[in-house]
Parts: sequence; structure tokens; C-alpha cells
Amino acid sequence: MNVAQLIGKTLAELGVGHCFGVVGSGNFTLTNALIEHGVPYTATRHEGGAATMADAFARASGQVALVSVHQGCGLTNAATGIGEAAKSRTPMIVLAAEAAPSAVYSNFAMDQDGFAASVYAIPERVHSAETAVADTVRAYKRAVNDRRTVVLNLPLNVQAQEVGHEQARTAVAFDVLEPIRPSRASVAALAEVLERAERPVFVAGRGGRGARDEILALAKHTGALVATSAVAKGLFNEDEFNLGISGGFSSPLAAELITGADVIVSFGCALNMWTMRHGHLIGTDTTVVQIDLEDQALGANRPIDLGMVGDSAQCAADVLESLIDRNVRSREGYRSTEVAARIKESIDWNQVEFEDLSDSRRIDPRTLTKRLDELLPRERIVSVDSGNFMGYPSQFLSVPDEFGFCFTQAFQSIGLGLSTAIGAALAQPGRMPVLGTGDGGFHMAIAELDTAVRLGLPLVCIVYNDAAYSAEVHHFGADDADADMSSVQFPDTDFAAIGRGFGAEGITVRNLADLDAVQTWLDSNPAKPLVIDAKIASDSGSWWLAEAFKGH
Repeated sequence: MNVAQLIGKTLAELGVGHCFGVVGSGNFTLTNALIEHGVPYTATRHEGGAATMADAFARASGQVALVSVHQGCGLTNAATGIGEAAKSRTPMIVLAAEAAPSAVYSNFAMDQDGFAASVYAIPERVHSAETAVADTVRAYKRAVNDRRTVVLNLPLNVQAQEVGHEQARTAVAFDVLEPIRPSRASVAALAEVLERAERPVFVAGRGGRGARDEILALAKHTGALVATSAVAKGLFNEDEFNLGISGGFSSPLAAELITGADVIVSFGCALNMWTMRHGHLIGTDTTVVQIDLEDQALGANRPIDLGMVGDSAQCAADVLESLIDRNVRSREGYRSTEVAARIKESIDWNQVEFEDLSDSRRIDPRTLTKRLDELLPRERIVSVDSGNFMGYPSQFLSVPDEFGFCFTQAFQSIGLGLSTAIGAALAQPGRMPVLGTGDGGFHMAIAELDTAVRLGLPLVCIVYNDAAYSAEVHHFGADDADADMSSVQFPDTDFAAIGRGFGAEGITVRNLADLDAVQTWLDSNPAKPLVIDAKIASDSGSWWLAEAFKGH
């Protein structure tokens, strides 16, 4: 057994969930070792796709995902996907072959440590046959316990080293950290804030996804409404006082009720410009509380009145226990009969009236998405690319729970959506995968449609096609009617034909009647993707991107 084979064996024993990659000479042996020891492997068409699939798989499954890449160019090809995962604190390990230190003139030589750090990943390295297991476990611990994306560099000369009998039998030891408990002082302080609160709102982010029951128990006791950031959409679906997404995707009623809060408590949510609309959702006299696992995150995006370091579930449970110990009774607060009635009537975007912009050639994207929400199975996992269109699938497509929505937007790169959808689909095989993407992003990612076809995924690709990078068209066109838009507008593309060329089904949609073909596809028990080339009408710019451009 050599080091490459030992690393594969060790990662399998640690319980990694899935590996994605493009195999070259530098990672061939390692990848085959992973497969031999039972780690599922998906061959992608590009390393960037592999990194994004792994990111999405980890988010949707809760397991550590792997990316396997060749030395040098294989790693640089994966850069954007690694950067997205790193910024999102996704537990993921990039297994990066590396030119030997002595190969200073190798075509593949580069500073892989510096490269990893430049996209905010954590560089680690396997140093020798004697340390290979310890080095691999250290990388895994960083990924799991620190919630980090790790680039584990694997020098070719080290990979080839033979492993002694003792090293090959080394037991893999790994301890998962216990949830961080908040200080008694911070628990008492939040309990006092909530005891005085009349209209509290709790907002859960990615860090609150494992704390639904505890957060809801505290919300019901204190009379708080609940909402999520976009990445945690679906977390509070079953609660009648759920406001949905807080931020740029908030419905008018949700924005009104959040702005009316006298206390906002963030559970594992960054309170950034997206979630709080640059602070516009925070009332003038609102008390803001932020709960996070790391002290440096507290107040990082906006001023707060109280910060708590701790696990979201543990914090919510401890604060509820403190209130009960102090004989603070459960109260109505913001959870009134009147508010419940308003939420039931108009909290969802599908309940909000709008002027339908459809004509004989183009369909209003809201009309399109509302109808698809009715047609597609409830058990779904929705993935969203970045661009002017992104609010439509985020707002109008419902999801069953927080694991039914995958939102890779931390790096704000277009073109990640298709790979996100594939990785999420493999993590949730019992759900129909649905992708919302723009024409620009789908062009960037199109090679991975082959991967979806090879995997036999019944993936619905909704391409919101207006033949442009519309965010720029609307943003710069709004400022200057004479601006030259030739750099961001393109000839129309027949994505339905391209989809069929890859072996998928493809349809063109210009009106609601064209969507009848979706039902026909659903009835066929599909084992291949469906590309919906939706020729959409312009809404003259999406308000959520108007908010976004304020931050650039």
C-alpha cells in the first residue's frame, strides 16, 4: 500500500459522503482508492463543477464531501467553487495533487498553499508516510469541527511512498466537538430582553438550521415571529407565524412585520446586507441580538445591542429554561390572531397580485414560476444560480424543508447553479431536483449537463432566458438611457435544442400552454433532465439586485 491508497482508506473510515472530481495522473490512484473503499464518486466535466457539486452535496446532506483534482491546473480550475464553499463555511476537503518540491520546473508547479489561502480555504498537507493518517485526520477535523473548506495538498513524491505495516493498520481517531454553551451572563441578558419584548422576530441562518425545535419553542413562549435567511429557507414551514425569507426576497408583508419588530434575534445568521436589506428592515429603536459560534462574527456586518457566543440550539434552550426558572409566562407578543390571519392571507409571494407582463412572444417570469410551482412535485430540492432572475425561483418555488433549498451565493458567481443542482440531487435522491438559472449562467455551466444525463437525474432546468446579462442591462441602463449594452446582450439561444443534444429533453416556453409539456415529461417517469428554455418578459430590473448593487 502506498500513501495515496492509505489516504483513500482513511477518508473512507472517517465517513466522508461523496467525492467529485476530474481524474488526471496526479490523483488517479487516490481516487480509485476512495472508490475501492466505498466512497461514491462522480466524474464531472470540469473541476469547477466538481467543487460546486461537492459544496452542494455537503450542504444538502450534512456530510463532508470531497473534491479530487490534478496538481496545478486541476486546482486552479476549481477555484471559484472552492471560494464559494470557503466563504460559506462548507465542511469540504479538496484533495489536491501537488508537484514534488524538487520539481521546480514542472509545468504544474505553483504555490498551492498560497492559492488555497487566497480564496479563504485552509491549506493542509500530507508530509510523509509516517504522518499520512494524522495529516488526513487533521484536515478532516478542520473541516468538521471548524466548519471550513480545506485544501489537502498531496505531493506526488509523498503519494508514491510505500506505507509500513503499522502505518497501514493505524486506527482512525476523531472526536466531534460538543455544542458550545453560552455564558450564563449572556443567557440572562437575552432573557431580560425577551421578557420586555412586545414584537420580537427571530431570524435563523445557516447556523440555525439544526435548531428548529429549540428556536420555535422559545418563539412560542416569547410571542416571536420566525423568519430565515435565504440559505435556511423552509426551516419553519410548519409554523403559522413563519414569515419566510428575511431580506431582498421578503414579501411585502414579511418586510412590514420584520421592520415593525422591537427585538430581532439572529440565530446563526450574519445580518448582512442581504438579510437585512442594508439595515432597512431594522426599525429605528429595534434591539438587535446576534448569536453565533464565533465571537468575531458578532457585529461584523452591523451594530448589535447584544452578542452571544454559542450553538443556536443550546442558546435557545438555555434562554427558555432561564425564562421558565424566573416564572416568566408564555405570552402572545407578536403571535396575535390578527397577525396570524394576515400571514395566512398574504405572506407568500404566490398570494401577491402583480401585473402580468406576458405577451405573444415572452412569458412573465412570475407567471412561469407560479405555474411550475403547481406542476412540480412537492418533494423537491431547488437550487438557484445567481443573476437578475434569481428572485423568481427563490420566492415562487416552495420547498418541503430547509434541506429542500440550495443557495450558493457567497461568492456571487453566476454559472454555479447547474453543478449545485447535481450535487444537491445526489444528496437528496428522494426529491426531484429543480434548477433556476439565467441564460448567462447556464451557458457557463453547460458542460455539466452531460454529467446530469449520465447520472440519469430527473433534473428540471428552468432557464430564464432574456439573452442578456440582465443585472447589468437594468442597472446601467437605468442610470444612462444611452449606455452601450452590446457587451451584455447576446443573440437568443435555443437551449431546448442544446439540451436535446446532450441527451436531455428540451422544450421552449413562451406562454402557459407550452408548460403542458412539463406534465407530459413528469408522467413519463423521467430518468433524464428536462431543459425549459423560458423566453421571459422583462420586469425592468429586479428590486433584489437593486439592493445588491448598493453594496458594490
